[in-house]
Amino acid sequence: MSKETSVSPTHPVQRAIIVHGYEAAPDAHWFPWLQGALEAEGTHVTAVPLPAPDAPEPAAWERAVNAALGVPDGRTVIVAHSLGAITALRVLAAMPEPWELGGLVLVAGFVVPLEALPELDRYLATDVDVERLARNIRKRTVIRSDTDPFVPPAASDDLAKRLDAQLQVHPEAGHFMAKDGVTTFPAVLDLLRSR
Repeated sequence: MSKETSVSPTHPVQRAIIVHGYEAAPDAHWFPWLQGALEAEGTHVTAVPLPAPDAPEPAAWERAVNAALGVPDGRTVIVAHSLGAITALRVLAAMPEPWELGGLVLVAGFVVPLEALPELDRYLATDVDVERLARNIRKRTVIRSDTDPFVPPAASDDLAKRLDAQLQVHPEAGHFMAKDGVTTFPAVLDLLRSR
């Protein structure tokens, strides 16, 4: 039986974990807006402060996300941006089975080295078994832009395919940062409401 059948509008998101990316912070871009919007609807939100965001270490980032996530369930969602996406996926991949996650939204997500950011090659040297995770996550969405200067469309498209996720393309949104004009993100909020 598909896990999708157990999702209903009366099964709201109870807890959201927001994972920022490289050179960012919980108070950057659209994260504070999303946190405020979700909290106004009664969702408990943790925007994870990742250590040394300008010089990320995989183990340290994964520990921080793991501590914030704890034990996920069908009413927990993760929203991750950019380098936060592979970090969240690695944390989920390391969890002992069985586990369940209500939803996963990866914005400008990727799991492969990026030509535009060679300084992250070491962080991205190890892939993650994305395909295995899909069965434990009720609703999966990858969001990308057609004008991202860092993450090629093919990198996000491939991640969506491997995760068997819905793909949303937002025209002219760059890397979904404040400098791209993205300080609110109603599309993500709508996804979380539609569980």
